[in-house]
Amino acid sequence: MARKGGKSLFSLSTLLASFFGAAMIAGAFAYFNYKFSEYKFINFKDWAFYEKSDIFIPKEERYIVVFYSSKNKGSMQRLARLNLNNPIIAIDYYNKVRQNTDTTTFLRSGTNTSLKFIQRFNIYEVPSIFFIKKIKDTLYKQDSMIRKLDNLDALSARP
Repeated sequence: MARKGGKSLFSLSTLLASFFGAAMIAGAFAYFNYKFSEYKFINFKDWAFYEKSDIFIPKEERYIVVFYSSKNKGSMQRLARLNLNNPIIAIDYYNKVRQNTDTTTFLRSGTNTSLKFIQRFNIYEVPSIFFIKKIKDTLYKQDSMIRKLDNLDALSARP
């Protein structure tokens, strides 16, 4: 069907508008897909972390994960004294055996698992902290950015 002056109802501007609309939707979809994939998963069934000699099996819905070095003076004692809203999983870079407390579970692992953990979560400094939440059974998803703690005392000062 033609309008006055020989122009059709389907004009070039309509074509360009629909193209840019589709491009914006595709861009938004790609951005949210990227943001979702930015956070990593950890399945404790596939990775062996140990509490003393027992394999760690998570039971809580959420954890605070602290990757720390037991070579830093007093770090293990400060971690043991922390009392936060969520239970703490403390993973030692040097894999020292430590007694758990009511709020903190001290974990260690083999070198292979430690390297996979460091690489998966892109940990560059210690102590580092992030949150994980349960997705299903032993599968947990990172629920926050990984942050470097200037010191462990700052963590207990949080409200």
